[in-house]
Amino acid sequence: MPTHQMSKSDASRIQSTQAQAGKDMSSGGFAARAQSAADRNANNAASNVGSSSSQGSSSGSQQSGQQANTGKR
Repeated sequence: MPTHQMSKSDASRIQSTQAQAGKDMSSGGFAARAQSAADRNANNAASNVGSSSSQGSSSGSQQSGQQANTGKR
């Protein structure tokens, strides 16, 4: 059976739909759990690309540094 992992675009679509419908947007709601799953899947994919020793808070700071420098010059 194929696995279906939540992507960031899936989570965004769910959040938008839930907000427009006036549904629960709290931290325990479905939209928040979808976002959490998407973030977890994205982090797992990023750590699988790099070496296994670069896990933890350092990988998060590397990602934000890459985003901040993209297209700024």
